[in-house]
Amino acid sequence: MFPLTEEKKHVARLLLDTGTCPRCIFRFCGVDVHAPYRRPYKEFLNELQKFLKTDKDELLLEITNPPPKKMRLQGLEDGTDSPSRNGEGSNTAPEDESSASKNSSLNVCNVCLGILQEFSEREFIKQVCQKVEASGFEFTNLVFSVSFPPQLSVREHAAWLLVKQEMGKQNLSLERNDIIQLKEAYKWITHPLFSEELGVPVDGKSLFEVSVVFAHPETVEDCHFLGTVCPDCFKPAKNKQVKISTSYYLVIAVKFILFCRQFPCPPNSPKAVCTVLEIECAHGAVFVAGRYNKYSRNLPQTPWIIDGERKLESSVEELISDHLLTEFKAESFNFSSSGREDVDVRTLGNGRPFAVELVNPHRIHFTAREIKELQQKINKSSNKIQVRDLQLVTSRAILPWVAALTLCCDHTPLQDLKIDQKTPLRVLHRRPLAVRSRVIHSMETHYVDEHHFRLHLKTQAGTYIKEFVHGDFGRTKPNIGSLMSVTADILELDVEVSQLWSAHLQIQPE
Repeated sequence: MFPLTEEKKHVARLLLDTGTCPRCIFRFCGVDVHAPYRRPYKEFLNELQKFLKTDKDELLLEITNPPPKKMRLQGLEDGTDSPSRNGEGSNTAPEDESSASKNSSLNVCNVCLGILQEFSEREFIKQVCQKVEASGFEFTNLVFSVSFPPQLSVREHAAWLLVKQEMGKQNLSLERNDIIQLKEAYKWITHPLFSEELGVPVDGKSLFEVSVVFAHPETVEDCHFLGTVCPDCFKPAKNKQVKISTSYYLVIAVKFILFCRQFPCPPNSPKAVCTVLEIECAHGAVFVAGRYNKYSRNLPQTPWIIDGERKLESSVEELISDHLLTEFKAESFNFSSSGREDVDVRTLGNGRPFAVELVNPHRIHFTAREIKELQQKINKSSNKIQVRDLQLVTSRAILPWVAALTLCCDHTPLQDLKIDQKTPLRVLHRRPLAVRSRVIHSMETHYVDEHHFRLHLKTQAGTYIKEFVHGDFGRTKPNIGSLMSVTADILELDVEVSQLWSAHLQIQPE
């Protein structure tokens, strides 16, 4: 059974006669059944033509670039005729049919500009899928996104005004939200084709995205009149050029202007379909977490570059992330950790938790054994660091880090020592000048000789340990020197990360 009702027959015939494609006709007639949209275009057109037989049993034939019919949209203006953008009145004679029907085997839709014609067919989807398969990405599902030319909003509005008036003559109403959105119809058609071609479901929550950007240079000026007629909707940002193509402002503008005075209703039929500017594939970031120990006193946590000059050849970040970057075939990475240590400080104990965000990875599937082998590969590559508990995690596993940073000072016992630390001189070039209050939870000393002792500290995260020992010329108060009334300095510093991190970073031990 054909999904159009008899009462919509007049509207469907009008749209087809003015150059609108069958699928857009269904959209304007409010057909929300998916199956008809998925039929091959030629079959779709034939079925519609049969439905729209005239009383003389003659089929309505789709006209290549049909002459636009200038119509008076009553009730939408103040009683005057509706000139086109070229200033032509409603009595303009139609174009010569022979010149209007030159070249083109496809009659390009005056509303969707070919989106629901050429770019909804299986052949185009196959081309996109070939691009996907050649990209080298691993994926188990995908999200398909499209970017349509902004002038489609103007053209759809013009067609809606026309249909709204025609339906009003039959005492029928057509609100803007009664029309099936172009992207919605496109999704109904293309998603099953993608699933069939690639063998995976189309899922809006997928991290793997296939995007297609369309353009239509022939009608790019369709939107330009909006900047003149409704300048308040297109105020330029500071030091930026006005972008009339912003879809959000298009929607606003068409609601506040006498649209039909500035744009032909129905819209003119174009000569060519849209062009595809780009087809791109991208995968959302994946995260790898673990703990590292640093045994070198000549290794920074991150690349040490001052005034554009590299000071040391490597870093903890690079020794770990370079291997991950290669194995995951990612474009780049972002390294983060639960705190940091100076270049001459070792990190012992259970190790410092870290996470690496791998941007646009092409490989994402790893077995537990492969992750274990990757960890061993990192550890064998250098004796300066060791990695443990390496594992794939979600982005949510990284979120508790901020909460964990403050956990150790939530309940301050009486024996805690509060200190004030002005930004140390050694980091003043990269840290804002401020006084930060920190807490020393406990101190324990072990005698070595008359000039040396080992000091074990438990402190609040973010405490500058070196400065607490030597005072930093009085910028940390109190400090070990002032407490003991001596001149104190630090020779070696090792860090042991608290067990509190284990519970709050969601890194599962081996």
